[in-house]
Amino acid sequence: MKKSTGSYPRVRVEGGGRGVVSQAGSVLLAETVRKTGLDSAISAALAPWRKQRAVHDPGKILLDVALAVALGGDCLADVALLRAKPAVFGPVASDPTVSRLVNMLAGSGKRALTAIRRTRAHVREHVWAQAGDAAPDRNGQVIVDLDGVLVIAHSDKQDAAATWKRTFGHHPIMGFADHGAGGTGEPVAGLLRPGNAGSNTAADHITATQLALAQLPKKFRRGRRTLVRTDSGGGTHEFVNWLTARGRWLSYSVGMTITDAIHQAVLKVPASAWTPAVEPGGEVRDGAWVAELSGDCLKGWPQGMRLIVRKERPHPGAQLRFTDADGMRLTCFATNTPGKAIAGLELRHRQRARCEDRIRNARDTGLRNLPLHQATQNQLWLEIVQLALDLLAWMSMLALTDPARRWEPKRLRLRLFSAAAQLVTTGRRRIFRLAGHWPWTTVITSALDRLQALPTPG
Repeated sequence: MKKSTGSYPRVRVEGGGRGVVSQAGSVLLAETVRKTGLDSAISAALAPWRKQRAVHDPGKILLDVALAVALGGDCLADVALLRAKPAVFGPVASDPTVSRLVNMLAGSGKRALTAIRRTRAHVREHVWAQAGDAAPDRNGQVIVDLDGVLVIAHSDKQDAAATWKRTFGHHPIMGFADHGAGGTGEPVAGLLRPGNAGSNTAADHITATQLALAQLPKKFRRGRRTLVRTDSGGGTHEFVNWLTARGRWLSYSVGMTITDAIHQAVLKVPASAWTPAVEPGGEVRDGAWVAELSGDCLKGWPQGMRLIVRKERPHPGAQLRFTDADGMRLTCFATNTPGKAIAGLELRHRQRARCEDRIRNARDTGLRNLPLHQATQNQLWLEIVQLALDLLAWMSMLALTDPARRWEPKRLRLRLFSAAAQLVTTGRRRIFRLAGHWPWTTVITSALDRLQALPTPG
């Protein structure tokens, strides 16, 4: 009888290998940095924080941390991942140097945050121009989704507090530019808040919207070329009034709580006024209808606001709420978009659900935990997380095609960034020879060809 050797081959493992580069696919991110000009731009922005005779540039240090987060890191010390690959990322600062820089930038108040945000906005405009049809300004409009995120804290950090879900941590508001079904979106706002901050705090929604608008190219800040989309947390009088006051520049689509006035208005809608809801392909959604409300439920709200309600048969086993009517689940939203069919507007608002995917991706890219103690430090960490998500989105926009264009960060790390290569030096050139048997080697090399074909800034 033949002796079993197990399901997997047994190999002997030794250290001391040479010429091997792990996670060689991360060269895609390094090339994205170079082709977008992000390295020189952030170096110039953070030049005031560079000390005399300093060996490491502050912009390069911060960018290294962002690259480590993009590759799956979740703390400052994970920059060691880059330090182990000098052939890809060059010299990387030590952990104490990284910590000192973060403390110095966090201690400068809003100066460092403003410098980083301006740099991101400047590079974003350049990237969108390079991306062409892959840019998120489809149909001449950019959609910005705002939503709150609960970030659990496992120690007593500054501003950590009990949350509405009976957890403990922080409750930042994030904003994402929607790339539609063909992409993964990119962050344009990150506002750190205590854990007990409200979900419908209008002042925070206004601040987050201002941060998001500052990240967009200037042409989208006028002529209603930006649509702000929120859940019912944004459905407050103060926030809707603020959006309406900027009606020449902004469109909005905000979720609304089903109040008693709205509930009574729904009961008065005649059967002939209900329109079947539609799906993205234009087909009719079975068991769901939409209608536009009028009358007393609009009193006190800005002129020009449209209130659209959706009713649908609940899923089997779903429990109805007090605000539902006639056995139908009700949802409602408000918009200032005139002239369009309500079924299309309702579909547009329902697609806000993609923001949940953006939040999930952010959690997988450094937002599952705020690793520092002071609130100013964690706000800086939030900017680093956004910078990492920017890099992932820009790399996908500029270098990848369908279906890889839609891959989320976890899949990019598994299939592309984790590829190994052999480092070969010939003359003055260094060459990465990716493993020929790796299933996605062609995707990596094709993406690098597209990046290298782009003009280098400066």
